Amino acid sequence: MHVPDGFINAPTSAVTGVVAAGALAVSLRGARRELDERTAPLAGLVAAFIFAVQMLNFPVAAGTSGHLLGGALAAILVGPYTGVLCVSVVLLMQGVLFADGGLTALGVNITDMAIVTTVVSYAVFRALLAVLPRKRRSVTLASFVAALVSVPAAAVAFTLMYAVGGTTDVAIGKVATAMIGVHVLIGIGEAVITALTVSAVIAVRPDLVHGARGLQQRLKLRVNGALVDAPSPTAPVAARTSRRTLWISGLVASLVLAGFVSFYASADPDGLEKVAHDQGIDKKTGQHAAADSPLAGYGVKDVPDARLSGGLAGVIGVGVTVVAGSAVFWAVRRRRGADVSPVNTGV
Repeated sequence: MHVPDGFINAPTSAVTGVVAAGALAVSLRGARRELDERTAPLAGLVAAFIFAVQMLNFPVAAGTSGHLLGGALAAILVGPYTGVLCVSVVLLMQGVLFADGGLTALGVNITDMAIVTTVVSYAVFRALLAVLPRKRRSVTLASFVAALVSVPAAAVAFTLMYAVGGTTDVAIGKVATAMIGVHVLIGIGEAVITALTVSAVIAVRPDLVHGARGLQQRLKLRVNGALVDAPSPTAPVAARTSRRTLWISGLVASLVLAGFVSFYASADPDGLEKVAHDQGIDKKTGQHAAADSPLAGYGVKDVPDARLSGGLAGVIGVGVTVVAGSAVFWAVRRRRGADVSPVNTGV
């Protein structure tokens, strides 16, 4: 769903740029409350993982593919404010280095793929947890539904932006029907990836998952030969691996996905590309400002072997994203420390 230059006119792109800038400012402040010395490193890894998995297009219909958007995954793992920042870092790296998503459309893409998906998915996630038992299965189920809903929500948001500032004369009803229809299918893939990832992290480090905070396991008592839940107290679910092990494992997985598995991803156009071509939305697509980037198109310039070129580009992308993301979240965490220092609190 990366919107290229030329789909949305300049005034609308400027307005979404202002909206995106405001949301990022709010997210930077909100992330200070979400991040600490334990979770800040995970946020940088989440950004890198989203970048890697977005390279894995999966088929959803004849001639159409989809890929992870990542808003729901980021919001549930590291919190909604930090989640907006994670996806925004990914979009910035993709636009500047890989010519994926227009630079003039960066505000459009952040609004659609980072803000809308994160806000909608986290609202659905919290609503479901409010009525479901606080168990691992409930968190996984809520993650699945939240991610599923977030993708067509982003399709609706794009349709509304196109209705306001589209550069071609296409019936908005046709755009809406095509966009929402294909992105419901893509949402299923998003939901599966999100639920599996959240479940895997909860299995080893539930204390690091923002959406699973408060997840507890009741003590069991044997009464008359039968095990029953103790009414009180409750015991926290124990961590099964260290933060360092989790971080290294996640980084290795991201590198493998981007550097090797991505070669086998579907080559079909994604949902937006397919709809844009079929409906004529792409008639005024402009050349990307970063078209001459040595990594444009997710390949390394002057490397003739396609598999090696794509693999190197993926590895570089993961590396740059984890460094950029970690730097942002480290700075946010340091600012949080400054905000609660004795000097600032008057103690």
